[in-house]
Amino acid sequence: MPPRSSRPRGEGRSLQHRVGRGYGRWAPPQPDAARLSAEDRGSRGGRGGGVAPGSGVRAGPRAAVAAAASTTFRAGLHREPRSTLAAALGAPTAVAAPAMGEEDYYLELCERPVQFEKANPVNCVFFDEANKQVFAVRSGGATGVVVKGPDDRNPISFRMDDKGEVKCIKFSLENKILAVQRTSKTVDFCNFIPDNSQLEYTQECKTKNANILGFCWTSSTEIVFITDQGIEFYQVLPEKRSLKLLKSHNLNVNWYMYCPESAVILLSTTVLENVLQPFHFRAGTMSKLPKFEIELPAAPKSTKPSLSERDIAMATVYGQLYVLFLRHHSRTSNSTGAEVVLYHLPREGACKKMHILKLNRTGKFALNVVDNLVVVHHQDTETSVIFDIKLRGEFDGSVTFHHPVLPARSIQPYQIPIAGPAAVTSQSPVPCKLYSSSWIVFQPDIIISASQGYLWNLQVKLEPIVNLLPDKGRLMDFLLQRKECKMVILSVCSQMLSESDRASLPVIATVFDKLNHEYKKYLDAEQSYAMAVEAGQSRSSPLLKRPVRTQAVLDQSDVYTHVLSAFVEKKEMPHKFVIAVLMEYIRSLNQFQIAVQHYLHELVIKTLVQHNLFYMLHQFLQYHVLSDSKPLACLLLSLESFYPPAHQLSLDMLKRLSTANDEIVEVLLSKHQVLAALRFIRGIGGHDNISARKFLDAAKQTEDNMLFYTIFRFFEQRNQRLRGSPNFTPGEHCEEHVAFFKQIFGDQALMRPTTF
Repeated sequence: MPPRSSRPRGEGRSLQHRVGRGYGRWAPPQPDAARLSAEDRGSRGGRGGGVAPGSGVRAGPRAAVAAAASTTFRAGLHREPRSTLAAALGAPTAVAAPAMGEEDYYLELCERPVQFEKANPVNCVFFDEANKQVFAVRSGGATGVVVKGPDDRNPISFRMDDKGEVKCIKFSLENKILAVQRTSKTVDFCNFIPDNSQLEYTQECKTKNANILGFCWTSSTEIVFITDQGIEFYQVLPEKRSLKLLKSHNLNVNWYMYCPESAVILLSTTVLENVLQPFHFRAGTMSKLPKFEIELPAAPKSTKPSLSERDIAMATVYGQLYVLFLRHHSRTSNSTGAEVVLYHLPREGACKKMHILKLNRTGKFALNVVDNLVVVHHQDTETSVIFDIKLRGEFDGSVTFHHPVLPARSIQPYQIPIAGPAAVTSQSPVPCKLYSSSWIVFQPDIIISASQGYLWNLQVKLEPIVNLLPDKGRLMDFLLQRKECKMVILSVCSQMLSESDRASLPVIATVFDKLNHEYKKYLDAEQSYAMAVEAGQSRSSPLLKRPVRTQAVLDQSDVYTHVLSAFVEKKEMPHKFVIAVLMEYIRSLNQFQIAVQHYLHELVIKTLVQHNLFYMLHQFLQYHVLSDSKPLACLLLSLESFYPPAHQLSLDMLKRLSTANDEIVEVLLSKHQVLAALRFIRGIGGHDNISARKFLDAAKQTEDNMLFYTIFRFFEQRNQRLRGSPNFTPGEHCEEHVAFFKQIFGDQALMRPTTF
C-alpha cells in the first residue's frame, strides 16, 4: 500500500468513509473503482467525507452499510481504504488469536442481533446512527424499503418511487418524517404521520454552489443540512409540507461527524482538516462551541499530514462527550505504536486533551464504547483491548496516560444459525468470521456485517474479568463502574473469603472500604434529596431528581445475605479469621459513618458464642465495638443461660439507649426483679403512669407475700397522692389483687383514706 499522502484525493473514500469508522475492505481495488473514484472527485458530496450517518452504499455518504461480496456494486465498495480507522504504516502480519475457553473472553456479540437483507446489486443497505435503524432499499425503493432497529418488534415496510440513486435515507426521531437525499443539492421529505398526505416535498440547500454532504435529524421536526460551505438548521413543517430555515453558518467543510446522544455536530475545516468546529443543537437552537485543533503526528517532509475522518470518533464516556482521535506514528518515530487521544468537549469552555490510551501496536483499528469502556479492536491480530479512564493512570501534569485494563483477547466466537426449511436448519450453525473486512463499527457499541446481514451490539462480560485482574482493589474500582456489576462483585467477595482463594485482611479491608464508599455516596445523596423535598425545593427546582440507585450500591443487607451469612457457616474456616472479617466490615461501616444494622452485630455475637469466646464478647460490648441497640440487648438477654453476665450487659445497654425504658422494665419483671423495676421507673420519674396491675401480677407470680404487700402498699399510696383515696378505680382491673391482699393480710390491713 503506498503512503497515505501519495494516494489521490479521490481514493480511499471507500466503504470506510461511507459506513463510519468501522472496518472496511482490505481487498485490492476492483475494475470499476476508478470510475467511481472519478465520480467522487467530481463533487464534494461524493467524496464521502463527513456525510451523515444513514448515507447509502451507492454513493459517498459515510454511514452506508455495504456488503463485502465480490460482485460489482454501485458504491465503490471494492476500493481499498487507506486505513481501517487508519492503517498504520508497517502493520504487522496477521497473527491468529490463541484458542481459549469461553471463560477467557470478556467481549461478546449480543445473542439476538438485528437481521436484514444482505447488500447486493439490487439491495442497498443504510444505517442511521441516531435511531439505530438499518434501511434495506431495493431498486431505489421502488420494490420496497424495510427498516429494522434493535428495539423495533415490527419492522417498518413501505415503497417509494425510484427517482434516482439514494445517497442517504433516515427517519426523524419517533419515525414521523422520512428524509431521502438523492442529489447533492436537495433532500426529499415524506410524512409518516397519520391523516397526513404522503406526497413528497423537497428542500434545496440555501447556499449557492454548495453541495450537501449529508443531514442529521436533531428532533422529530428539526434537521441540519451539512454542506461543503457550511451548516443549515431547519424546522420541518409537516402540515405545510415545507421547511423553515432557523439558522445557518458559513465555513469550508471537509467532512463532518454527528453524535446523536449529545446532539453535537463536528465539522472538519482548514486544509489539514484538523481544526474541528462543534455545534450543539437543543430545542430549536443552534449553539456554536469553541473550535479546537487536533494535534497531528509528525510526518516525513515529503508527505503532507492531514486528519482523516476515519481516525475520529465521538462518544459519551462517563456522562462526558469526548472526541477520540486514533493517532498513528510513522516508522521513523520512536513511539512503540498507535494511541487513542481523548479530547473532552464540554458544553461550555474550550475542548481539552485529557487522556491518551497507549495501544503499543500498529495496524488497523476500530473503536467502540461499551459500558463507559473504550474498546479498541485490532484487525491484524483479531483481538481487542479495553480501557477505563476512571482507573488511575500516569498523570504528567496535563494528560493522563492509560494502558489496557486486561490482556488482549478476541471477541467470543459467534455461531450464525442456518436459515431455511426444518430439514436444513438441523445442520450445525456456521461460525461467524470475527474481525472481518466487511465489519463496520458505529458508536457507541454497534458492529454490522453487511455481507452477512447482521447488526450486533457489543457487550462486556464481567465474570471472566474477575480472574484476569488479580489486583482485588483495582478489580473493585473497575467493577463498581459497570452497569451490571452487583452479582459479580458479591461473587468476588465470596471468592476472596473462600478457603482456596482467601485474601489477606488488608485486601479484604480495601474491598469493603470501596464498597462502602459507594454506599455512603448514595446514602448522602438520598439524605440531601429528602431534605430538599422537605424544604419544598422540589417544587421550585424541577431539575431536582431522586438519586438513582445503581448496582454499585451494595448495602448491608446485600453483603449479609450473599456473603457473610454463608461465610460464617464454613466449618473449615478458622474462627479468628471469621471474626476478623466480620469486624473489618463493621469497622468500614463505622469509618464511613454508616449506622450498622443489628443483624450484623447478631452475626458477630452468635459466632463468638458458638466458639465460647465470651471474654471477647465482653470486651466488644465494654468498649462499644458493637453499637447499642434494642435487638442486640434482647439477644444478650437470651444468652444469660450460657453467659450469666450477659443479663447485666443487656440492662446496661438498654439504659445507655435512654429510649428503651419500657424494655428495661419488661426485662426486670420477666426476671421477677419487681422492686428493681419499680426503683428504675421511679428513678426516671415515670412511676405515676405505670400499670398497677402489671406490677401486682409480677409480684404475685414470685409467691413472695411480703414482696406483694410492699408493691400493693406502694400503689395504694400512689392512689392516695393522686386521687385522695387509696382505692383502685375499676379501670385499673385490680379487683383480683385486692381480694388476694384481703385473703392474706385481712381487711384491716387495707390503707384507710387520709382525712385532713
